[in-house]
Amino acid sequence: MATATPRLHVDQMRSALAGPFSFSLQAGECLAISGPSGSGKSLLLRMLCDLDPNTGTVTLDGKPRNSMSAPAWRSKVLYQPAEAGWWDPTPATHFRPQQMERVHALLPRLGLSSTHLNNEVRLLSTGERQRMALIRSLACEPQVLLLDEPTAALDPESVSAVQQLLQEELAKGMSLVLVTHSEDQARLLGRRRIRMENRCLSEWSGA
Repeated sequence: MATATPRLHVDQMRSALAGPFSFSLQAGECLAISGPSGSGKSLLLRMLCDLDPNTGTVTLDGKPRNSMSAPAWRSKVLYQPAEAGWWDPTPATHFRPQQMERVHALLPRLGLSSTHLNNEVRLLSTGERQRMALIRSLACEPQVLLLDEPTAALDPESVSAVQQLLQEELAKGMSLVLVTHSEDQARLLGRRRIRMENRCLSEWSGA
């Protein structure tokens, strides 16, 4: 039986700081990455979205990364750092008009309201910014979402809400590369799991 083309395929991707990395990710699959601080987890995500220079082959649904412009690639393989950047005073101005219907549907799912859209970013709590950043990422409808510790600043109720939402997005076909220090979260979301040590993939667990 023919094997489906991977959503994301990585072959010998490396930089001067990390790698080489080789793995494949199917549509609707979550790859959870754990490991000590400084082991290279965030470097891997930045390399995947082509923010840090690297060599090797990376494809999306069989299409090479180097056949797309950097903005086009990053809109499909979207990176959300642990502390997202905000370039305008309020969250609302970070969304395009055509995204607003989805934004308003996502807000209550993560314990936020439309009021939060018009509050100044600097006045939002760290957890509110983190949840708003996830809404901003999901509103872009990426094919692959690269999340770096998306629940690190959240209370247990908010963590559960985020995990439930991500499970639903996976069921719809979005692929996820998740960096997390939470073993429970890795088990819940990660169909496959990697351990990172010394800026290389050192251990696999799961299917």
